[in-house]
Amino acid sequence: MKKISQSQIKLLAIFCMALAPFISIAGGGWTKQKGKAYYKVSHWWIDAAKQFTFDGSSVASVEEGIFNTSIFAEYGFTDRFTGIVNLPYSKSANDTESISGIGDTDVAFKYRITKSNSKFVLAGTLQLGLPFGEDAGGSDGSLQTGDGEFNQIYRLDLSKSFQISSINAYANVYSAFNNRTQNFSDEMRVGAEVGAGFLNNKIWAIVRLDVVESFQNGAESTAASDGATIFANNTEYMAYSYEIAGYITEKIGISASTASVFSASNIFAAPAYSVGVFLDLK
Repeated sequence: MKKISQSQIKLLAIFCMALAPFISIAGGGWTKQKGKAYYKVSHWWIDAAKQFTFDGSSVASVEEGIFNTSIFAEYGFTDRFTGIVNLPYSKSANDTESISGIGDTDVAFKYRITKSNSKFVLAGTLQLGLPFGEDAGGSDGSLQTGDGEFNQIYRLDLSKSFQISSINAYANVYSAFNNRTQNFSDEMRVGAEVGAGFLNNKIWAIVRLDVVESFQNGAESTAASDGATIFANNTEYMAYSYEIAGYITEKIGISASTASVFSASNIFAAPAYSVGVFLDLK
């Protein structure tokens, strides 16, 4: 993992992962109850004039922005089996031109391995990345709303809920393997998540740590030739993120999140943000 200096961290080199694990209020390995659902419409954006190179340094690049408006849905087919879809409408733009359309779409299936009375929750997820986006748009091919490859993420989550005084909380750790095609390098992903509910669970605060390491077994990439974007090959990072979600009514709520890196290589270096509205049919 390439390290960046403290001065570069202070530049607020913040990003969100294009293929981040799915986010829900419950988090971790919990599945939806049979017939219950969760829907979310969110907007995520990044506008970058810098990029992290392979040695972890931050350098100037052509200004480019990516903007996603996504529809996320999860539905409990049984108490232990949940289906998940994340469909983004994406726009990629630089100083002179832009492209837009359906972006790379994720479909996932989560199965809770442990029984309902277990002290811990263990779940396995298969996530399929469908290459619906544009991987080479614009006059020079640098604009993207996807990476053009079909990938499969195999993930295990281990979760536990607990109380701190009167506060409901949970913790989760996960590991995942991302099998990529089209000569992209496979990836190992690990992370942890802690969340706490306040005001009778009307407000949830969540902190996450996510690490992505490339196996470097695909095409050799250079930031100079390929460009460091959220869709680049051999991207690596260690990031922490924050999310706040609050219920306006019993079922409707709003959320906001951001993420910041401890270290990164071959990816955008710029502020990124996400806001959303959700419907929780629990």
